[in-house]
This record gives sequence, structure tokens and C-alpha cells, in this order.
Amino acid sequence: MVSESHTVLRRAWRTLAVLTIAITATAPAAAQNTEDAWAALVKGGHVALIRHATAPAGSGGDPPGVKSDDCLTPRSLTETGRVQAKALGDAFRAHRVRVDAIYASPWCRCMNTARLTALGRVEGAWTLVPATSSTPERLSALKALVSGWRGPGTLVLITHGLTVQRLLGFVPDQAETVVVEPTPGTGSGVRVVGKIAAPQ
Repeated sequence: MVSESHTVLRRAWRTLAVLTIAITATAPAAAQNTEDAWAALVKGGHVALIRHATAPAGSGGDPPGVKSDDCLTPRSLTETGRVQAKALGDAFRAHRVRVDAIYASPWCRCMNTARLTALGRVEGAWTLVPATSSTPERLSALKALVSGWRGPGTLVLITHGLTVQRLLGFVPDQAETVVVEPTPGTGSGVRVVGKIAAPQ
């Protein structure tokens, strides 16, 4: 019985040690990832894909018949989301990122995020609304927009999680920034440089 207890205890300590090593190794990797992302934005010629800031919980879409230009109808931003959007703009300014153009999905949660960053004039772009089976041209247009960017500054695109997923294969968190480098001639037309977590 004592021997069995010792065996269980040793296994538990080994598991804890492995988890500690994994966490310790992941933290510097995440920090480097963020540093690379900011460095690319400062350098210019890159694209910042930003998922809109925190919006009220929903089923992942809007009810039928909503109007994109009526911000009382679609899900917009929570107070946390508004704070995040302003903090995003502050972070870009603190890092002295030159922003040459800002496009946002016409949905209010994206347009409001873009406007609250106060990084410049915002233009609505249906290319940033998630593509569907009836609108496959949106994804093609998005790939062309991103892969064709040359700068000299940064292109900021404020969009939806599903739009990023269809382009890159994963869904970022709300208010998370994914920094990509245009790579014309490749499948998606982009290479992921790094991610910047949502402002806390």
C-alpha cells in the first residue's frame, strides 16, 4: 500500500514538473511572438487583422433582417469592448506604428471598433464580412487586398472571427490582432508573423 502511494505521488510530481516546464517554455515564446508582431507593424508593409472588440454574447451571427448601418439592431460593443478599442489605438500610437489605411466590416461592432481606435479615416468594406457559399468572391477579394499590400505603412483591417478563420484557419479572440506579411502567389497570400493579445 505504501509503495503504491509513493508511486502515485512520484507520478503526480513528474506531471507537475512537465506542466511547469511547458508553461515556462510557452511564456517566452508568446512574448517573442508579440514582439515580432509589433516589429513588423513598425517596419511597415504588413497587415493588421483585428477582430472587433468585445460585443454582447450571441449565437455567432445576427438575426435575419438586421441593417448594418443601424447600430441599435446588430450586436455592437460592450463597455469592455469600447475600452479595448481605445486601448488598441493607444497601443498603435505608443509603438509609433504608421497606419496608411483602415478598412472595417460595415457591421457596427467592427465600424465602432475602428472609429474608437482613432487611428485615421475608416472605410467600410464588405470584403471583410465573412464569405458564404453565395458570396465566395469576398474571400478572393480579401486575399487580393492583403497579398497586394505594399505599404509603406500598415494596413489595418477590422473584421470578424469567421473572416480571419476562412483566410488563416483559426479564430482570434475578440480585440486580438493578427499581424501578417503579404506573400503573393501563395495559397492564402499571407504569412502569419505573430499575434497581439487583446488589451486587458
